[in-house]
Amino acid sequence: MSEILISVDIEASGPIPGEFSMLSLGACVVGATEQRFYVELKPITRNFEPEAMSIAGFDLADLEKSGVEPKIAMLDFERWIANVTPPDHRPIFVAYPIAFDWMFVAYYFHRFLKRNPFGIAGLDVKSFYMGMTGKPYLASSKEGMEPQFTADLELTHNAVEDAIAQAKLFERMLAAKQREAKK
Repeated sequence: MSEILISVDIEASGPIPGEFSMLSLGACVVGATEQRFYVELKPITRNFEPEAMSIAGFDLADLEKSGVEPKIAMLDFERWIANVTPPDHRPIFVAYPIAFDWMFVAYYFHRFLKRNPFGIAGLDVKSFYMGMTGKPYLASSKEGMEPQFTADLELTHNAVEDAIAQAKLFERMLAAKQREAKK
């Protein structure tokens, strides 16, 4: 079975799902970033951390009115994943860092749909970089990465824009790894 890599990014009202809400979800196909998904969700709780809200740039009251119901948002995301995943391929969740984005997406899939099309695993771009370069974890931040990978990739905290930026970051790493393998 082959795989399709899907870059995912979220914005949330705080550090953990359940007690805080996923506010937006963006995704794109690694290697085909024009294939993208974006949704803003109704909050599932009124809890928030001011810093998280200022980073995300959302207002909970506005999202309560304009956001998509979480179950509908996750059904739409699941359909999008199915549409971009060719037959005999498995969708692979890709994020940087994976821990934060993964836990919200997995929680929402299981809470609202009782399933997760990604299964129980994903690919962490930061860990890939560490393995590729031999740099330690703390030196593998985006600021510590080699400019050939990070140049012109700005994080805006718009979930789909950040999913695209991390897809491009990962594409550059994969290309460098392939060039190295050919030597």
